[in-house]
Amino acid sequence: MTPDTGFPSNTDWSALETRTDRSQALQRVWRGFMTARPAVGLLLLALQGIAFVVGQPIHTPTLAITAFYAAFTFADRLRTPARLPLRRAGMTWLLCIGLDVGVFALLQALQTGTTVNYTPLLALPVLMAAVAGGLVVGLATTSAATLLMLAEALRFQLGSGPDGPGRLLQAALTGTGLFVLSLLAHQLALRLAREEARASRSQDSAQLQAQINALVIEALAEGVLVVDEAGRVHTANPAADALLGGGLDQNALPRSLAGHPAWQPLADLAQRTFEERIDGSADLPVAQAHAAPRELRVRTRITAVDGAVDRGFCVMFLQDLRQLEARIRTEKMAAMGRMSAAVAHEIRNPLAAITQASALLEEDLAEPAQQQLNAMVQQNARRLGRIVDEVLDVARVRQQGGDIGQSAALPLAANVYAMVDEWSRQSGRVLPALRLVESLAPVRFNEEHLRRILVNLLDNAARYAGPGADAIRVLTFAAGDGRPTLVVWSNGAPLDQGVERHLFEPFFSSESRSSGLGLFICRELCERHGATIRYERLRPVPDAPAGNAFLLSFAPAPAQPGPLPQ
Repeated sequence: MTPDTGFPSNTDWSALETRTDRSQALQRVWRGFMTARPAVGLLLLALQGIAFVVGQPIHTPTLAITAFYAAFTFADRLRTPARLPLRRAGMTWLLCIGLDVGVFALLQALQTGTTVNYTPLLALPVLMAAVAGGLVVGLATTSAATLLMLAEALRFQLGSGPDGPGRLLQAALTGTGLFVLSLLAHQLALRLAREEARASRSQDSAQLQAQINALVIEALAEGVLVVDEAGRVHTANPAADALLGGGLDQNALPRSLAGHPAWQPLADLAQRTFEERIDGSADLPVAQAHAAPRELRVRTRITAVDGAVDRGFCVMFLQDLRQLEARIRTEKMAAMGRMSAAVAHEIRNPLAAITQASALLEEDLAEPAQQQLNAMVQQNARRLGRIVDEVLDVARVRQQGGDIGQSAALPLAANVYAMVDEWSRQSGRVLPALRLVESLAPVRFNEEHLRRILVNLLDNAARYAGPGADAIRVLTFAAGDGRPTLVVWSNGAPLDQGVERHLFEPFFSSESRSSGLGLFICRELCERHGATIRYERLRPVPDAPAGNAFLLSFAPAPAQPGPLPQ
């Protein structure tokens, strides 16, 4: 096994060195090094001036080399590239780090006394090479500096200088220290690159998560407000803007809740939540600019900053109580429908037995009173049978969804005339007044379903219409949007608002002998075929009185008549 030395593998070195070249932090370190070079040059010139002031002689070669180094590094700093230039020991290395190593070694070699020691300055190019150039360039630079120091010390020893052996030992120790410094500096540079890469990935992940959160919040049907302790809205999704009547433009945020009189209840709830530091819930009326006040259910949540209980935001979730109640009512009706279907199945078998027994009993009854009682049993059994069939039809329509029968392109006028004529003959009523437009486009509908809807509407019209040949009218026309429309009109009394509001709900009826499923089934069948049904109070013709009308708007069929795919 390879011992763990604390350094990455060879593959890691190359990958991290490539990453180091792209590191913005190391680019800043590189520019710092390039700024330190002219500063060192100016400092060396200042030392030469101080030595002259204190009476030491000026060493001309040293002054010339120092002046050249200060001028060159200053010019080099002005043209420092934005990217790290050191990837290998080439011309760039010679003009930058190699120059520093040569200049500092030459200054040390030109010393005739012990007044100034230039060898510590070699740490600057070694650090530059280790941090910006990678491991190979850093070790090569350190080796070059160490060899120059050893050569200079060996020259003193060969020249029989009094401190030759000491200089040789000092150069060896200094070189060892530079190697350690190079390795440590390069390891720190790699760690800095790794931390910066990790921070960059974390920042990208945070930005992506923020975008996802923003999309989710914007798509929520529930309104969301983010409010600070001063009562200012920092974030609001479109649902919240719609619930509050508009005015929460994202470009105008933050905006004070208390600045809008209609939003004052929300501002008070947010302030109370901040004061009590607990989550809350309340039903609040919010006034609308051009509509009736809207009742909102508001839930609040505190999001405090870690370690700071006095700083944070209040997140408010807004729900329209009417929509919430409608959803609850829909769920209840669905559950009731499932239960009703189950009950209808259980009733069907004993009801069939009762009907059969009554039919057999009818053959043995001779007295009129007994026959009358048996007829009442049969009549009510048939009524129960119709109710069971309607309940099962509702369940069947909902379970089958869109696949409830093959739709076809039907000529509306011809089919409506045939169905109304058939209804008139079977019910024994006078044929209703008809005004059918034959030029309408064919409609996309199932013929049997259309017959069922029309018969149901005609039965309702006959139940509440007054006497006369024009008490019931059936019309077809093209609506403003071009959709073929069928109208079944009767001259009955206006419906109460309470009845009209629940007209198409299941099990709702103004008569005790009705199941309340007829209009509900009509609406379900229309929705499955892309049609709509609604109730209006209108006049069929200018001279006729206002009456109750049910309007069916059909989806037009394609140009080619015939069976259509579901």
